[in-house]
Amino acid sequence: MSTKKCWNSFTAAPHRVMFFGGALQSMAVMMWWIFEMAARYGFVGQPLDWPVASIYIHAYLMVYGMLPFFMFGFLMTTFPRWMAGHEIPARRYVPAFVLLMLGVIGFYVGLFVDSTMLAAGVIATMAGWGVVLYALLRVLIETRPGDKRHPIVLFIALGMGWCGLASFAAGLLLNDATYLNISIQCGLWLFLLPVFASVGHRMIPFFTGSALQQPNVPRPLWSWWVILAAGVVHAALTFAEEMQWLWLCDLPLAAAVFYLSYQWGLRRSLRVPLLAVLHIGFAWMGIAMLLYGVQSLALFINPDTFLLGLAPLHALAIGCYATLMIGMATRVTLGHSGHPFNIDTPIKLIFVGIQLVALLRVLADVLPMSAGHWLYIVAALGWLACFSPWVWRYLPTYWRPRADGKPG
Repeated sequence: MSTKKCWNSFTAAPHRVMFFGGALQSMAVMMWWIFEMAARYGFVGQPLDWPVASIYIHAYLMVYGMLPFFMFGFLMTTFPRWMAGHEIPARRYVPAFVLLMLGVIGFYVGLFVDSTMLAAGVIATMAGWGVVLYALLRVLIETRPGDKRHPIVLFIALGMGWCGLASFAAGLLLNDATYLNISIQCGLWLFLLPVFASVGHRMIPFFTGSALQQPNVPRPLWSWWVILAAGVVHAALTFAEEMQWLWLCDLPLAAAVFYLSYQWGLRRSLRVPLLAVLHIGFAWMGIAMLLYGVQSLALFINPDTFLLGLAPLHALAIGCYATLMIGMATRVTLGHSGHPFNIDTPIKLIFVGIQLVALLRVLADVLPMSAGHWLYIVAALGWLACFSPWVWRYLPTYWRPRADGKPG
């Protein structure tokens, strides 16, 4: 296949370029983290002196350096379809992709240079992010009036993500960890949570009805609003460092998620693997918030007790976000490359493997530190073991023409 034909296929749809970047990052961010942990715990070499603490680097790469590629590819594809609008043109999503990739490259280079170079990478990412926001805003404005609640919430959440990036850049330029902490908490609770909750609330009932031939799958709005409101309160309490009160919002959030999982038929979804992974990923949100609530109650009873460490965070980040990410990405990749929604045993094992990675990472946070070190490495290697075959299988589809000969 000629280079021109590959490029034309690669840039034929927003999910192609964005998922390509996300697939590469799903490997790169974890390879860096494995190297960092192996050096930190004395398994190989000596720890490197990074421009900022490694925990901020890891959080930035996961929150802002990997997941957004998949989000942007999905939303730039679905926004026009949800609102019966025109497809987003390549003149908007290709420059966004280029700027985002420059931001990623600049950030990695900055790790070996200085914090100013890191900030330059973040600023380039902000520029690409801004192009995405503009493209989505045009769809919101130009489409006819209708039910735009989910798109509007998603647009606001992406805007909060851009603000989180700005805070991270400020933290690097001012050498102030306060801004870095604000950035990570903003990314987790005001960006990622509302995006995954809103996409799940909008799409999982639709996919369920289609796959199980079940009309009128309920999608109660009140539970979605509870999740969104509780996420905002969680962010506010975290900024105020009032962790002992988080249970007031986290337990209702968990209850709302479990209620939706029940209404959507989690058990019935297990018959269809590509659907089941979405249901399971969403249910992990409830599990994570339940863990957050338990930890907060423990702090409320005894302020010196940090019962579960970072286990709730990793239940949310890996169990929920990573599972939903790989489930949605697989579905979109198959559907928009002209392939049937059938997955074979290796892909099923990948889905199962992500659940094991989440369990291992949660377990690593509750075990004594000496035992947890090994599980940190094992969980990270498990991530690579799951995503490597996924990337190997699907990456070429992004520069190849559709199997059914259709455009896009």
